[in-house]
Formats: sequence, C-alpha cells, structure tokens
Amino acid sequence: MAPTLIIKPGTSWSDAWQRCLAVAPEAFRDDRVLNLWGSAWQADGRALPATSPVDGSPIAGPPRLDSATAQQAVRASLDQHRAWRHIPLPERRARVSATLDALTEHRELLALLLVWEIGKPWRLAQADVDRAIDGVRWYVDGIETMLEGRTPLAGPVSNIASWNYPMSVLVHAMLVQALAGNAVIAKAPTDGGVACLTLASALAAREGIPVTLVSGSGGELSEALVRSPEIGCVSFVGGRDTGARIATAVADLGKRHILEQEGLNTWGIWNYTDWDALSSVIPKLFDYGKQRCTAYPRFVVQRSAFDQFLGAYLPAVRSLRTGHPLAVEHPDDALPELDFGPLINAAKAKELGDQVAEAIDRGAVPLHRATPDQGRFLQGQDTSAYLQPVTLLNPPPSSPLHHAEPFGPVDTIVLVDTEAELLAAMNASNGALVATLSTDDPATYERLAPQIRAFKIGKSKPRSRGDRDELFGGLGASWRGAFVGGELLVHAVTEGPEGERLPGNFPDYQLIP
Repeated sequence: MAPTLIIKPGTSWSDAWQRCLAVAPEAFRDDRVLNLWGSAWQADGRALPATSPVDGSPIAGPPRLDSATAQQAVRASLDQHRAWRHIPLPERRARVSATLDALTEHRELLALLLVWEIGKPWRLAQADVDRAIDGVRWYVDGIETMLEGRTPLAGPVSNIASWNYPMSVLVHAMLVQALAGNAVIAKAPTDGGVACLTLASALAAREGIPVTLVSGSGGELSEALVRSPEIGCVSFVGGRDTGARIATAVADLGKRHILEQEGLNTWGIWNYTDWDALSSVIPKLFDYGKQRCTAYPRFVVQRSAFDQFLGAYLPAVRSLRTGHPLAVEHPDDALPELDFGPLINAAKAKELGDQVAEAIDRGAVPLHRATPDQGRFLQGQDTSAYLQPVTLLNPPPSSPLHHAEPFGPVDTIVLVDTEAELLAAMNASNGALVATLSTDDPATYERLAPQIRAFKIGKSKPRSRGDRDELFGGLGASWRGAFVGGELLVHAVTEGPEGERLPGNFPDYQLIP
C-alpha cells in the first residue's frame, strides 16, 4: 500500500503568501500582487483568478493593465532611464550587488513561490534562483571590461518572457540590463510566476534599481511594450508565432531586439555503441518535464541500432520520478527528489494528451506510457495538470508532435537509414537552439555537425543556454536579433562604435561569433 502523504509543514501557499506580505508589504496586498511603475507600487489592473498547477488550488493571479496605463508606465520608465544612465558605474554595481544579497537572503521563499506558481520541483526551483544570483554576480565582477567604449541605449529595455524560468532568464537579464545603464520593463508572464517576479522586483526597487513590472495580455500591451518610441530594445523569450509578430514590428521600427524562439531540438544517433552513457543522461533530459527551450524531445535513430537504443532508453525513462513537489510522508522528511511535477496548467496537459492520442490514432507507435499511479500524490489531489512520460515512434507528419516542440514530457523517435535522412530529420524545424549527435567516430561528428541547424551542438552530451561567458543564440527561425551570453548580453543592450554589427540574426545580415 502506498504511504499517505502530506504537504510538508511550512511550505503551503498560504505560508508562502504570508511570508511575502511580511518581506515586501509594499508589493503584496491582502490577496493580490501590485504592479510596479512610475517608481511606485500601483493597485491598478484587473486581478485575474489563478490556480496552482501543483494541485489546482487558488493562488494570486496577474493584475492585468489596459493599454493606456501600460503606455503611461513606459513613459515613466523612460524618465527613470534618463536619470539612471548617468548614474556612475560603481554606484550601479553597488545597487545590483545589494539586490543580489537580498535575493540570496530570500532564496528559499523565491524558490517556494516557483514551486506553487509554475510547478517546479524543489531542487530545480532552487537552481533557478541560484543561477540568477550567481550569473549576475559574474557580470558585476567583470562589467568594466564589457562596457569599455559603450553607452546605455536611448530608452529602457522591454522584457517579454515565457513563464518557465522567471529567475535565471528574466530576472537575470533585467539586472544585467540595469547594470549596463538601462531602466528595465518586464511583463509578468500570463501563465505563472507573477508572485516570484513581484518579490524579486520589490527587492530590486528597494535598492534603487529602475524596474517596471506590469501584467496584461500580450495583445493588449504589445503596442506599449514593443512599438512605443520610448523603448530602446525589446527582449523576448517565447513561441515562434508571437516572436514572428514582434519581429515584424521591431524590423519596421528599426528597433534593437533579442528574440529567442522555440525550435525542435534533436538528438541524433549514428554508428554509436556507448549505450550506458546514453542511458545515464536520459533522466536528466526530462528535468522540469521538458518545459525548457533547450529540452530534447526528438531522437533521430539509425534503424540498425534501434534495438540497442531501446535497451538503453526504456529502463531510463521508466525510472523517472514525478508527483506533488511538496508531498512528504512525515513532517520532518526532506522534500522529494523529483524529475518533474505538473505541466504549467491543466489545459496544457490536456492539449498534449490529446495530441498524443491523435498521433497514435494516425499511426504513431506508443513505446512507453507511464500511468498516473506511478506518481507521488496526496490522497484526493487534483492531478489535472500532470502528464506522465510518453514515448512515440514515428509520429505522423500531420501531427504537431512531428514538427513542433511539445513543451512537455513527450519524446518522439524517428528512424533513418542514411546520413542524408539523419540530417533532414534533425533539421525538421528550420533551426534550433541546441542539438546533439552521438557517434563513435570523431571524423563522422566533424563532418555532420556543421550541417545541423542548431546554435549549439553537443558531442554525445546535451547542450544548454549556458552561464556566464558562454554565448547563446539560435539558427534559422529559432532566433531573431542579437545573440546573448557573456559580453554579448551587455553589448546587445548598449551602444558601441558607429557602424557596429552585433552578432546575431538580423533582417539584413547574419553574424555568427
């Protein structure tokens, strides 16, 4: 009989909320968060109801602004920008450093908010916070060299990011942009993370960082956050459809932009025999249920090695641990070590489940389907946002799973017989952020890797965004605008010498560093 589980004492949503009210009373009010603009916390916007993906219980929703108020916020940010860009670098460094100290002090609360708002297991939620703090400290230590001969932009940086990495992607970028001399605007993701971002923004605002945080629908706020003449740069992380609309707007306006878009990241297997190494890495690829821009949802496998591939893959995927991220058997137990918990919401879980069912109905072969009873859940818990791991062989071309990133724990496998087929299958989405090729022969890797349309290519190992001085971008439709990472992130949000051509994918040129 499975043990009866409880939520670990001190980790409930109400516990987290009360701590937020105590830590940052200026930003949290009774049952809602506030927007931050014009250097003040504003009780405006219509707060939408929201539920946690963890168990369907109510949590704070985003207070959505209308377009007119968002335009006021942008104009106020420009005023902040004009003052901040003249603050001496030593003072900017001191203020950003003080913000990092405050984030460190409240690290566990920030991580707990991520668990409830976007369903991250405890280990991964802490890692998201730590990567933000450690990454920005690296910039604080080396910013002088990166800013030599450069000046802040003419206007603030507008950040529109997906919900999956509020700290290590969004807050990290905002603090580096401010360190470089810019005021920063962030739109809270609609699907989750607003309380975590509100707390982080409150801690930054206390130190005098010129932060604006607003909520609202993309359609309602895009005119202000993308097309406003006050905006100096648009930084976007998200899907291709929204990214394409933003790309069109910024191209028309000639505005600086950084647009990270999704792609189908693939893992190729060709003349390969180190199956133990592959088996050991498979569970890591399911971190956070593959709700990552650099997840690997597609394996392209040499047909003659398919039986050996399955021998390595299936035991590994059957070992995955899922469930309620805060459920324990005894009050003193440590929080569970999980590979992933829920998807971002029940609608996404249903959508992906329907796509799997449709793909099977049209000919895909199910190789692995875990069942809900394999997860660790509370008795009677709402599990509608959870999807257990699924692996499909040969999804039909008519299925979205054939050509698009699922953003969930669904792997697809395509079998190939020739190197040409391998490359065509690995390049199915016209550009990707990362890819990996596993082959025993170094010469084969050196010959095939340059033909794979991904910004980063691993040699039998996964690639990621990277940290600190590691560059990041995308090829093809997976990226538009300036590349980032290392000094390129600073260069992307500052002005350099006249005629400078930043590395990136731009309408009139492509420059790979």
